[in-house]
Amino acid sequence: MTRTGLGWWLLILPAVLLLLVFYVAPIAQVLAISFSEPEPGLGNYERLLTSESMQRVILTTLRICLITTFFALLLGYAVAYAITLASPRARSWWMMAVLVPLWISVLVRAFAWVTLLRRQGLVNETLLRWGFISEPLALVWNEFGILIGMIHYMVPFAVLPMLSAMREIDPRLLAAARGLGATRAQVFRQVFLPLSIPGVIASGVLVFIFSLGFYITPAILGGGKTLMVAEWISLQILDLIRWGLGTMMATMLIVAILVTLAVFSRVVDLRRMFGAGG
Repeated sequence: MTRTGLGWWLLILPAVLLLLVFYVAPIAQVLAISFSEPEPGLGNYERLLTSESMQRVILTTLRICLITTFFALLLGYAVAYAITLASPRARSWWMMAVLVPLWISVLVRAFAWVTLLRRQGLVNETLLRWGFISEPLALVWNEFGILIGMIHYMVPFAVLPMLSAMREIDPRLLAAARGLGATRAQVFRQVFLPLSIPGVIASGVLVFIFSLGFYITPAILGGGKTLMVAEWISLQILDLIRWGLGTMMATMLIVAILVTLAVFSRVVDLRRMFGAGG
């Protein structure tokens, strides 16, 4: 190894050591516990095939994550499209509206939704006052409440990758299509939308992966009635002291994230999702 190469390795050595100590080692310990407690073997992983309650938690998590991803992409695409076509001054206000929610604690946002959606909350009281309903709706402490909170949280994360992809679309292509007689709808459907698909895929991967590990929002807005994987892991480890089952599910969550990244990395350049240049 040359002196220059050795110098580069010495430069990144502290970061590598920190990564090994604070990230790789704990994950390896989690993996080891999942195979060793309460007894060595694959017993914890066999529960994935035999436990209906565990399968229900996994299916519930997948369903909520997929619905969250769909609606976050739908709303995020509309916002990103509006920002792309906005004037520079309006674009700055749009960006502020997208970024400011990211600075607010997820805990604060979850409790704000509880205040709005509970039976005596603003939403139900308004609907009752206007005569749209005769009794309060169950809008929180169920799966619907979880979806509202998660979609609200994930929309900014959907906007940013799509906005990055849309900003790279050459406006001259849209002008050329218009000059050739295409309507605005045709320009969007046949030119803009296909060119923005990589950003949509990147946003979908990001939102779906983030959604898999949600804990605070489902715990508060679900009221313990709708368990997702992260809350189920916390229940097993902290309340039931079943470390083997909890670490097994944590391992499967990590595997699911890695598999998702591996699959979608063949469809879209994931480096651009994290800010690498094209």
